[in-house]
Amino acid sequence: MNVNQLSKRLEKVADYLPEGAYFADIGSDHAYLPCYVCLNDPTAKAVAGEVNQGPLDSAREEVASHQLQNRIDTRLGNGLAVLEKDEVNQVTVAGMGGPLIRDILEQGKDKLTSVNRIIVQPNIDARSLRRWFINNKYKLCAEEILEENGHIYEVLVAEPGNPGEPYSEGQLEKELWLGPYLLQTNSAVFQKKWREELGKKQYVLGQIMQAATPDEEKVKQIQSDIDMLKEVVQS
Repeated sequence: MNVNQLSKRLEKVADYLPEGAYFADIGSDHAYLPCYVCLNDPTAKAVAGEVNQGPLDSAREEVASHQLQNRIDTRLGNGLAVLEKDEVNQVTVAGMGGPLIRDILEQGKDKLTSVNRIIVQPNIDARSLRRWFINNKYKLCAEEILEENGHIYEVLVAEPGNPGEPYSEGQLEKELWLGPYLLQTNSAVFQKKWREELGKKQYVLGQIMQAATPDEEKVKQIQSDIDMLKEVVQS
């Protein structure tokens, strides 16, 4: 992968940055995303944050190779600790598990006061992020689901606002899990993801039921998940 051949998932993240963005890309790896954005938008600026020295060195090389040192600042540090208060207007975090992204946002909350948009691409458990947005008064304003190289990714976009807005009454748990916008769009990739998940849940339930004394709580929970998925998945 390189800047001119950005992965589909990172391109999707970039699509949600406004023109003239000043954003922090946390866990920036090779700084492909900041370089791509700054090369395509001469008014954009970025901070590329990395917790490990190796990836930070790669990011610095990438930035230097495009002569973007005056617009992309590469910094070593944990999560949002690389930022000054009120420094950036957008934050992107891509390619980690949902709970890890949630913890990064939670631990760096004091750095989000000037941020008007958060764009995240969790590899697993997007639900934990939707829940965090609700608890911290962010409105989920867009979601995308896409498949790339045999993996299915979700991209979530949130802004300060009414956190209850995209959710329906009585459907919160289902929408937190599956995504309120993704449920509405109901794409082929969405169907594929949850069909596979339904198969896994049914398999696990079958295994549990073979035990001499199945764990009733667990059975109830998995059965509830299966019922929810069956409402959504087209056979």
